[in-house]
Parts: sequence; structure tokens; C-alpha cells
Amino acid sequence: MRKALRWLLALTVLIGTLSTAGAATAAQPEATTGTASSDVDIKDRLLAIPGMSLIQEKPYTGYRFFVLNYTQPIDHRHPSKGTFQQRITVLHKDTSRPTVFYTGGYNVSTNPSRREPTQIVDGNQVSMEYRFFTPSRPDPADWSKLDIWQAASDQHRIFEALKPIYHQKWVSTGGSKGGMTATYYERFYPRDMDGVVAYVAPNDVVNDEDSAYDRFFGQVGTKECRDKLNAVQREALVRREPLEKKYEAYAADNGYTFTTIGSLDKAYEAVVLDYVWGFWQYSLLTDCDAIPADAAHATDDQIWDSVDTISGFSAYTDQGLETYTPYYYQAGTQLGAPTIHFPYIEKKYIKYGYQPPRNFVPRSIPMKFQPWAMRDVDTWVRHHANHMLFVYGQNDPWGAERFRLGSGARDSYVFTAPGLNHGANVAGLVADEKALATARVLEWAGVASTAVQSDPSAAKPLARYDAKLDVRDVEREPALRP
Repeated sequence: MRKALRWLLALTVLIGTLSTAGAATAAQPEATTGTASSDVDIKDRLLAIPGMSLIQEKPYTGYRFFVLNYTQPIDHRHPSKGTFQQRITVLHKDTSRPTVFYTGGYNVSTNPSRREPTQIVDGNQVSMEYRFFTPSRPDPADWSKLDIWQAASDQHRIFEALKPIYHQKWVSTGGSKGGMTATYYERFYPRDMDGVVAYVAPNDVVNDEDSAYDRFFGQVGTKECRDKLNAVQREALVRREPLEKKYEAYAADNGYTFTTIGSLDKAYEAVVLDYVWGFWQYSLLTDCDAIPADAAHATDDQIWDSVDTISGFSAYTDQGLETYTPYYYQAGTQLGAPTIHFPYIEKKYIKYGYQPPRNFVPRSIPMKFQPWAMRDVDTWVRHHANHMLFVYGQNDPWGAERFRLGSGARDSYVFTAPGLNHGANVAGLVADEKALATARVLEWAGVASTAVQSDPSAAKPLARYDAKLDVRDVEREPALRP
């Protein structure tokens, strides 16, 4: 029945586009797929999908790149109760190639880019903006409809709409919150994708038990680097009074306010307590050379500049929090949030500690935590993971609580890139794991050569590296967000 429905949808798309089909553009000719629809311009085929509309097409050599809106139900359980426009992008190469389904779990970039699995398989890429990140937010916003199942159902509908056009194999991917998103999608719709590549995906199974993070910070990097970072963080709290005066001036100059978090004092401490975490999330051990070596004798400006560079003093202002309200809402209702201790800082200097997500979401938005949500996903991954690859960075704090595989997992892997941070990827793995991971992705996508199938060490990305298109750097977000 499912195949019949897809065939019928494909026929509907073809009939709807025949009257408007134009000559294919010269950017990248479509490969022949053996059907009449291959003669229809890809833009017309995309726009013939019910609910799909064009925002913009941008040129990129060898591809067609579209920014689109797709009409989604606010509530997938009750589709008749309103819709919203969800922004997606399509990096089109050829319908004869596999497709990678990417989300970062936040806003979608409207510039052409190619994630690592897309380069590996030399395929198309569909990217989705996560629901409730503007402009992909219902109006009015019923925040109870922001959960991992609704978001997975967004992806499922997009996949069902595009599969008749991109009929080859699909692999989902994402980094950090996007890696979590790819995992949740697989849990709820395990038959959609042919493989999953989840990068640096946190897995906070028991929200109130975070000792793994404390153990991580006690051994990450070198003692010399840890001591330097701890000293700067402590000194920023010791000098709270003069540095908060600097913060007041900074906020006034930039029009920053603190209504959501409650006060400048709470925002200041939150920024400072993010400092050590933020360093290891985004920096490498070699970057420790830039940290003030003698915090006790550093100037106020040196302490301020170091904290601002790593944590960002704008992060917990109303203006800094507004964009990320959907993330903090999810952290406080399903995803969980870490809490760590600071044994090297006297208790008298810490007033609030790591603050809960509730403090970062406007009080007009109700929140209630669902402790079963992450336990369910974790149990499913351990017992049912199939064609799933998890990649972590050795020095990334978010990897302290990670996904793990149980006896029920099949053809699935968890690899750790030595010395890397929140930007860890397949390219950063040790040689044998890099080759194996690349070979499995190629196999899942249906493009592994005979040589790769017989010898994974022969596996390499099929597309040549493009410095503009291939994003390798970690997507840096100031403050404690995955």
C-alpha cells in the first residue's frame, strides 16, 4: 500500500507539472532516470508538491539550490487544527543520486552548504528548519506542540513529499541538537531512512544525574590547561562587583535587558559559569595558550575579554535568549540539561549555580518536564539501532553523556575522534574507524563500489572537497547549548 501511494503521488506530481515544464537550466543537467519525469525541470517538480512554495533560488556551480516553504500541520495528531510554514532548503544534484536529510536542530541556513555525509555520498541534500524557530513558528504559538515526536513527524512528511522525486536511498544527519534530532526521527520513523549519521549528540537519560560531566571536567585536556581555565572562571566571580559595573555599561550601550532571566546578576553568573564548558566545547587544547596564565594578577579587561570571547556576555540577555527560546523550552520539557559542580570555587562566590532552562524561557510559556522522553529514546537505540553511526569528540563536554549501543543494535557504531571538540566528524577519526565509517555510509546510501564492499579501507568521499560548500567548523553558539 505504501509503495502504491508513493507511485500515485509521483504520478500526481508529473501530471501537475507537465503544463509548466520548461527547459532544464545549464547549472547541472538531470541524469536520465528512465521515466518521463526526468525531462521536467526540478524546480517545477518541487513546486508541484502540494503545500510547497518557493522563497528563493540561489546559484551554485554543479547544483541547484532552493529555499522553500512547506505547509505543515501544527499538530500532526490533529492535522485539521491549523498549519504553519516550515522553511526547508534543497541542494539538488541529481535525482539518480542518494539524498542526505540534514537538520541542525535550530534555524536553517539559506546559503548553499554541504554536510559531511553529503560529500561522502556525492548526493542531494534536504535541510529542515526545526519547528518553532522563526520564521518556522505557528502564529499563535501553542508551545505544547513543540516536542520531539512532532518534529520527527515534520521530517517524515517532508520525506514522504520528496521521496517520489528523490527516489534513491536516504541518509539522515545532524550535529549536536541536530544529531539528537536525527536520532529521534529514527526512533519514531525507523523505516524512512536507510542510515543515520549523528554527530556529537548528547543523551541526557536521567536529567537529575549528571556526575559524568563532573568526571569529564576532572580529566579533560591537561592539568595545566584545566588550572588556567578554572582560575579565570573563579577570578571573574571574585571580581563580580567591578566586572558587573562593566556589564551594566555594556548592556546600556547595546540596549540589552534581563527580564527573562530576572537580573543582570543572574545573567553575569550564568555567563561566567559557562566559561570552562564553552572552552572545551569550541576550542582545542592548543588554544589554552590564549588563556590568561596568571588570573589573579590579570587586569579586569583581560578577565572580561577572555570570558566574553568564550561565553559571550550577550548570551543571557533577553535579546540573546530570544532566538533560542525553542531550545530552552525543549531542554526544560524533554531533552534535559546538565548541572555541574565547581569544587575549585568557594561557595560564597556562587549564588545560583547552573540555572535550569525554566530561567531562560519567558514565564508566559508553561513548561513541565517529561522524564520518560529521553529514557524511551535511549532504550530504543540500545535495543533497535540499525544502520546508525554516532561520532563524538574526545574533548567535547556534551559527549560525557552519549548514546550507547546494546546487544540489539545491528550494523551500528559509536566512534570518538581523538582530541576533537564539538566539531568532531568522520574525517577526524583514526584511520581504520574513518575508513569503516565512510564505507558504511556509502553502503547505506547504496553507492559503495565493489572494492569498498570487499575492503572498507578503500572508502573515500565520492565528491571532491569544496572549501565554500563543505562546512567543517563547529557551529558556534555562545552559551550552554548543544
